[in-house]
Amino acid sequence: MTSTASFTVESAHGPRPVSVAYERSGSGAPLVLLHGIGHHLRAWDPVTRVLAAEREVIAVDLPGFGTSPALPDGVPSDPGTLAAVLAALCAELGLDRPHVAGNSLGGLLALELGRRELVRSVTALSPAGFWTEAERFYAFGALRAMRRGALALPVPVIERLARGATGRAALTGVVYARPGRRSPDAVVAETLALRGATGFDATLAAGRGSSFTRFTHDVKGVPVTVAWGSRDRILLPRQGVRAKRVMPGARLVRLPGCGHVPMNDDPALVARVILDTSR
Repeated sequence: MTSTASFTVESAHGPRPVSVAYERSGSGAPLVLLHGIGHHLRAWDPVTRVLAAEREVIAVDLPGFGTSPALPDGVPSDPGTLAAVLAALCAELGLDRPHVAGNSLGGLLALELGRRELVRSVTALSPAGFWTEAERFYAFGALRAMRRGALALPVPVIERLARGATGRAALTGVVYARPGRRSPDAVVAETLALRGATGFDATLAAGRGSSFTRFTHDVKGVPVTVAWGSRDRILLPRQGVRAKRVMPGARLVRLPGCGHVPMNDDPALVARVILDTSR
């Protein structure tokens, strides 16, 4: 069941109200899950049940995605601000240095929380921030193309496409290596989440700033795993080698046969990587 936490964050114009939607399940040490641009917390559904057997899982809709409203005017959607929002969310929920796992933008935010020593461990799945400028331009172009497609297609067409494996590949093949494994309902829901993402444009616009362009900090004092799908078509796997250079103490894991959003392509492997890191 989705809940909402409301709190304030500091901005250049003083405190501003923020609301974040989340779902909480399981028991054990808390584990926060962060999705990527254009997605929503349902991205973690393939692994949530396995994780919840050992962890209290808190899956989050980032501001402007899923059912979370966008950040207020005057509050930028850059990684530093989003990390501060997530820190305030953890405080509001009574989470003292939880484990965190994130994918894409969520992976970058997980690393930023680790750098700020706000979490116990970090698992970053294909995190943003280790690209060249050309690779960033390509990734943003691919995301914009997906967004345009989601906005252009009438809902009945999306529903019809999602019923077949070929249609699911057309809708989600950029992010999944095995789109046929995604259920029709899930494909419809995430396509509608992409078209309805009120924070999409602002977040990509913030991506042109230096704090988003590259993650250049080592993350020390907590276990860090960077995992990359061998068939990632958004953020190319070679970026994982750069991440390892930036964070020499991090564990670099290859996810064979997985795309940019690996939780659906190989749920058992992704769950194992997250649990191993958080142990």
